[in-house]
Amino acid sequence: MTMSTAAVLHSEWIKIRSVRSVAGSLAAIPLVTLAITVLAFATVGQAEADNPGADPVFNAFYALNFGQIAAISFGATSISSEYLNGALRISLAAVPRRNLFYAVKIALIGTTALAVSLVTSLSSFLVGQMFMGEYAIGLGEPGALRAVVGGGTYLALMALFAAGLAVVLRSAVAVLSLLIPFILIVSFVVGDVAGSVAQYLPDRAGQLVLHQNPEGGLGPWGGLAVAAAWAAVAVLAGWWAIRRRDA
Repeated sequence: MTMSTAAVLHSEWIKIRSVRSVAGSLAAIPLVTLAITVLAFATVGQAEADNPGADPVFNAFYALNFGQIAAISFGATSISSEYLNGALRISLAAVPRRNLFYAVKIALIGTTALAVSLVTSLSSFLVGQMFMGEYAIGLGEPGALRAVVGGGTYLALMALFAAGLAVVLRSAVAVLSLLIPFILIVSFVVGDVAGSVAQYLPDRAGQLVLHQNPEGGLGPWGGLAVAAAWAAVAVLAGWWAIRRRDA
């Protein structure tokens, strides 16, 4: 007898809460982001805001650069835990319909990451502005509310991107080894060399929504759509892999 969709949802939610690496990386999204926010804004926040040409909205979300690493870790570990000690065989024995199993797992990763990331994005913005004194901005600042929603959405998309890659690579370590250097180093190098082409990279495109006045032709929501396309390709590649490969 196969499990119902509700039963699969319940079992996958238990995995997120009970697997330490998964629950820990999910908790790290707000914890890391807020810790970096307090550290950065309490020390150099006002000095950075005083720089000519500073973007007050983009600067307000500086800590999301670190929160995205936790989001990537959450997406990757949520999947890679299935490849430890034959766990995937057990999961597929309980839910032999692979399409249902994968759809529920990806949907739960995405919705959980989105909920946590939206709270993280808003909290990071509000906490950071507490240290800004005369330079503080509110949600009424042009582009601020859009950046709050877009920032949370961007983190969730990066979690889904990592989840799809984790199915293909069958390893969180492989995903983290690929994505973290790419986001922190390669993306900036390519940006300096390739110019406007770099705006179509997932992190560069997705973070356009955090700018008060984004440069280039994509715009804030167009950039987020590009990041969503990268995530969709990764998720579809994962769907193909889980349907075609042996557990």
